[in-house]
Parts: sequence; structure tokens; C-alpha cells
Amino acid sequence: MKVQLLEIAHARSGDKGDTANIGLIARKPEYYPILVREVTAERVKQHFAGICKGKVERFELPNLHSLNFLLYESLGGGGTVSLKTDPQGKTLSSALLRMQVEVDSL
Repeated sequence: MKVQLLEIAHARSGDKGDTANIGLIARKPEYYPILVREVTAERVKQHFAGICKGKVERFELPNLHSLNFLLYESLGGGGTVSLKTDPQGKTLSSALLRMQVEVDSL
């Protein structure tokens, strides 16, 4: 079945210049393998099509049951130069949690 990420994870986001940083944390340790399988850099890039102009990099943090994503060229130049309403990427974590993923059961 498909569920939104918000059912199995929570997230935080921020910025460094024009790069958004999104941390995705499994709500339970048993959900972490689902995140690893379903939330690839390619899927995140596709989910943020039109926002992320550069590449997406994924880092796995198994000891924290978390993934970290860097979305390059996604903030219109960054906080001091961007005309975007969210130049620091604070709302991107909420947007990622709307992504749907496939799970066997919860």
C-alpha cells in the first residue's frame, strides 16, 4: 500500500547558501529500511522538480535511522539574494513528507 512519508517519518530542513538540506528521520527503527529503499536521490529530485535545479545527494545515517539530502541550486541563490518566499528552505521538509512511498504494512 502507499502512504505519505509523514506517516512513517518526520523531517527538518534548512540551508547553506543556495543548497537546501533536508533530514528525514524514521518514526520507528523498523521504518528505516523503507526510507532507504523508497526515498532515493532520484525520487527526491523528481519530487522537487521545478524547485531543485541542481543535483540531489543522499547520505545514510543508519545509527540515527535517518537520511540526509542536499538539494543543490534550490533556493534562488540563498537567503540574502533570493526572491523566494522561503529562501532558507524551512518548508521543504514539510513538502518532502507529502511524498508517497510503498509499504508492506504499518
